[in-house]
Amino acid sequence: MSEYVIVGNGVAAAGCIEGIRSADTESSITVISGEDHPVYSRPLISYYLEGRTTIEKMNYRPADFYEKNKVKVIYSRAEHIDSKKQTITLTDKQKLKYDKLCLCTGSSPFVPPFEGLDAVEKKFTFMTMDDSLALEKALNPESRVLIVGAGLIGLKCAEGIAERVGTVTVCDLADRVLSSIMDNECAAVMQAHLEKHGISFMLGDTAVSFDKDKAHMKSGAEVGFDILVLAVGVRAEISLAKEAGCDTDRGIIIDETMLTTVSNIYAAGDCTQGLDSASGEKRVLAILPNAYMQGHCAGVNMAGGKEAVTNAVPMNSIGFFGLHSITAGIYPADSEIYEDHPAGGIKRLYIKNGRLAGYILIGEVDRAGIYTALVREKTPLEEVDTARLRLSPSLAVYKADIRRKKLGGVV
Repeated sequence: MSEYVIVGNGVAAAGCIEGIRSADTESSITVISGEDHPVYSRPLISYYLEGRTTIEKMNYRPADFYEKNKVKVIYSRAEHIDSKKQTITLTDKQKLKYDKLCLCTGSSPFVPPFEGLDAVEKKFTFMTMDDSLALEKALNPESRVLIVGAGLIGLKCAEGIAERVGTVTVCDLADRVLSSIMDNECAAVMQAHLEKHGISFMLGDTAVSFDKDKAHMKSGAEVGFDILVLAVGVRAEISLAKEAGCDTDRGIIIDETMLTTVSNIYAAGDCTQGLDSASGEKRVLAILPNAYMQGHCAGVNMAGGKEAVTNAVPMNSIGFFGLHSITAGIYPADSEIYEDHPAGGIKRLYIKNGRLAGYILIGEVDRAGIYTALVREKTPLEEVDTARLRLSPSLAVYKADIRRKKLGGVV
């Protein structure tokens, strides 16, 4: 019998639990949860503010998930890991012994040291359920909200509160929204759609200091606000791993089995830096599907099985006020680009070396998983019907023998 310990209680941890139980149904599993909630889907926190979901519906697994999987959850925080003695010390000084450990510590908001920030009364980050609940209490129909950061977190916050406040202004030093995943034209489409719903933007400009309820901008402008949301970015939580002797960079360094550089310590999810198969580089890929996939892989290997993640790629599925977008892979400058504008949306396929390197879809996103599979699997386009692929993704783009394999012998 083994003692498995998981630090963190997000999607990667759920994957790890299920991975362990696929190979070991009896050994002890202990989860150390820094949040006082069962595992939930973080992308839904903006939908909670919109009134489109409830706290109960945000749960990632059924209420009996831990009981069915024989998991003990300790709502506390890990303070220290002794990798030689294989023990974990919690904030209440309780010590746990482990045989195999998985770090699913996630990421935390990056808050720059803004001058005057301490004097801002109503300031929030927007990453967790507790963040959403705290922000909700501060909202009123007259509130002027300033959001610093026009990335995914900042824009989802803007969407979530737009109908509940007086004004929402989003600023960012970048010259476009979603600058890490979209080019100028695609970003402009998303921005225009958000503006139709009352959200204002100050791009190429950002707050540099605060004076209680006033932001001083880099441009010299001043912006008054009642509520401030800081969505500048996130950083992988690597401190515990680093202290335990694991190699770290922007994230915890892992191999394809999710093993760190310290024996018996694995890591999964947003805290890790693993192979991005699209670019061939080791990167932090802080996305929910990747977190589950890595967690499951770690769990299987912790329990003595064999699994590897070799096809992780950057991808994002996002939507604002009914306009949806999916992106995946990379967009090399020297790509051959196929572009279409179905029903006023955008479709861009980036082709390099006879393979689909990446894509951007805005508007029509049905069956985008076919494109993602081509990127993940690095499928030579000579094996697919490229003319049909450009028109619409479906299994029909594959040649008959490949379709048979994917469908288990059924055409």
